[in-house]
Amino acid sequence: MLAMADGGAGRYDAREARRGRGGGAEPELRSPEMTSPARTLTVPLRRRMSAKDANGYMTWHVEERPAALSAEETALLLCDVWDQHWCRGANERLAVMLPRMNAVVRALRDAGVLIVHAPSDTMAFYRDHPARGRVLAAPAVEPPAELPREDPPPPIQAPGGGSDTDNDPAPPGAAVWTRQHPAIEIDGDRDAVSDDGRELLGLYRRRGIRNIVIMGVHTNMCVLGRSFAVKQMVRWGFRVALVRDLTDTMYTPADPPYVSHAEGTALVVEYIEKFWCPSVTSDALLSAVNTAAD
Repeated sequence: MLAMADGGAGRYDAREARRGRGGGAEPELRSPEMTSPARTLTVPLRRRMSAKDANGYMTWHVEERPAALSAEETALLLCDVWDQHWCRGANERLAVMLPRMNAVVRALRDAGVLIVHAPSDTMAFYRDHPARGRVLAAPAVEPPAELPREDPPPPIQAPGGGSDTDNDPAPPGAAVWTRQHPAIEIDGDRDAVSDDGRELLGLYRRRGIRNIVIMGVHTNMCVLGRSFAVKQMVRWGFRVALVRDLTDTMYTPADPPYVSHAEGTALVVEYIEKFWCPSVTSDALLSAVNTAAD
């Protein structure tokens, strides 16, 4: 696994990474199927369906069904898990999730899942990283015709950016991020780095990826709207699932619908389960890896 280091130019330092490996040449750009046996991960996917109840009233109900995901046809994407954010609350909530995120990354990588790191606006840092080169080496492809999809308005609002904390380290919207958070390991031999949906489409087609599991921030913004994230991937016909316990929103209880931050995040997860894709938990993913290994 390649070490990550901040070079003097503010980017990944390949020479420092080699020193961490004991010297030698750059590692061969191998793909997961060359290093991990193919496995099938069976996970319960939760969605919300509308239907009439026994008394004829329309209601939403939770439906959970097992899904079999071939590891070699699955990608785990980390959306905008940046090293820093302009909102203090966003930084603090991410810090709590980071150890679990990295545990899921390690487990799914070892099971043969492609790990995609997507820290938007920081590709200059990864210019010389082999995981970035792996994406750029994939042939470009034309996107498929987009599937029609209902897109109702989201259940929460964040007109001022959504900060719920004082003493934020920067003004709302300031691009203070420089890279992915270093608590998340990037394996140069197997992972991919990109913040562009069309780039990733080429890699996914090359690798036969059909399933995309997404975790990261922020659920009501980047996780839904980025070119590599939920809405676009669903429209391109991928099977998508959100890791619902490893995500967070930009939302303050001072904005509609005037609920707690945790309730606001839960509302967005429910919205995604209703209109975009099912969700899964990190517990279910880790359990599926362990079961597949037995």
